[in-house]
Amino acid sequence: MKQERQYPKVMISPKAERSVKNGHPWIYGEEIRGVAGEPQDGGLVDVFAGNAYMGTGFYNSASKITVRLISRNANDVFDARFWRRRVEYAVRYRKTVMPGADFACCRLIHGEADHMPGLTVDRYGSILSVQITSLGMESVKETVYRALLEVLAEMGDTISGIYERNDIALRQREGLPEYKGWYASEGMHVPESAVTEICENGVTYLVDVENGQKTGFFLDQKYNRAAVARIAKGKRVLDCFTHTGSFGLNAAMGGAEHVTCVDVSQSAIDMAKANAVRNGLDGKMDFVCDDVFDLLTRLAERKSRDYDFIILDPPAFTKSRKTLHAAARGYKEINLKAMKLLPRGGYLATCSCSHFMTDELFREVLASAAMDASVSLRQIEARQQAPDHPILWNVPETDYLKFYIFQVV
Repeated sequence: MKQERQYPKVMISPKAERSVKNGHPWIYGEEIRGVAGEPQDGGLVDVFAGNAYMGTGFYNSASKITVRLISRNANDVFDARFWRRRVEYAVRYRKTVMPGADFACCRLIHGEADHMPGLTVDRYGSILSVQITSLGMESVKETVYRALLEVLAEMGDTISGIYERNDIALRQREGLPEYKGWYASEGMHVPESAVTEICENGVTYLVDVENGQKTGFFLDQKYNRAAVARIAKGKRVLDCFTHTGSFGLNAAMGGAEHVTCVDVSQSAIDMAKANAVRNGLDGKMDFVCDDVFDLLTRLAERKSRDYDFIILDPPAFTKSRKTLHAAARGYKEINLKAMKLLPRGGYLATCSCSHFMTDELFREVLASAAMDASVSLRQIEARQQAPDHPILWNVPETDYLKFYIFQVV
């Protein structure tokens, strides 16, 4: 190391050393073998394995993930220029992989995948919607916000406001308060409304960054929705777990004969209806507020053949390994019922957004459902999240979305 180290030291176990060497940025409290100096929660610490420097990261004694590495370069200086470089690198990557109009509506920062742990920044036109789930990133957020505004301005993109969606229970584990609202700083304008219009794949939506799911909208399925639209022409489509209608709207825009959208939330159905009207597609769509499991059961009981294309986009059935087997049963149940409902030659789009439901396990679930339904699956496409939600191979948590399109034969 060429410079004098100024941060407290954290010594880690051989297990943690192997993990860090493999590129993972998390160090759990149980893997810490010693501390030298007086680390401050939210502050930086140097991580050592024996006498070997392993990296520098944010420290939080209140969190199960006690250290989140942000650099493995002993020569890094963690000032405003460092964060400016991180932000610029992330934004320019999106400018490359989300070209043209897609750059106006995409994820700009994806936490650990951009080496900014616990930070999510989604762009909806001129509004940035931000969520922070680590104390360390909370401590540098103003520096990061300034860098974002500067980098985007240099690209010719003006941001009218930053909305903080920090109303998430995960913050409690970091000792952070839950709240939401516009970020206000000197000289920064605060928009009058938290509702803005976006256009994705030629479909326009109203996005409510204050009350919408996550940061306002599910951006990770952008290109999967386009894949559905490509094969929807002339089909009778059942869009399950429609939320605000995004898959159904893409199918209708792609020329579907008719689309039925189903969701258990009446407010989601109301928004989906409004989106259909907004795009002039309401004549090709109808909307049902119902539990998808119950609806599929009733359709199966009466041996319905109303649909030849079924879309399954459920919420994550599991957020931990403890409930993985129960989740697998849930995924199998909805896919089995969908396969039984489809005619031979019908189409199925199905996905899982849970990191714990690995691609291997999800494929096993789908294969088992197909066997029980006495059908075969002809794979059309296997997809993942859009590239603005990048996957780091050495950080499995960044790889979460599995998406398949099949013909059922």
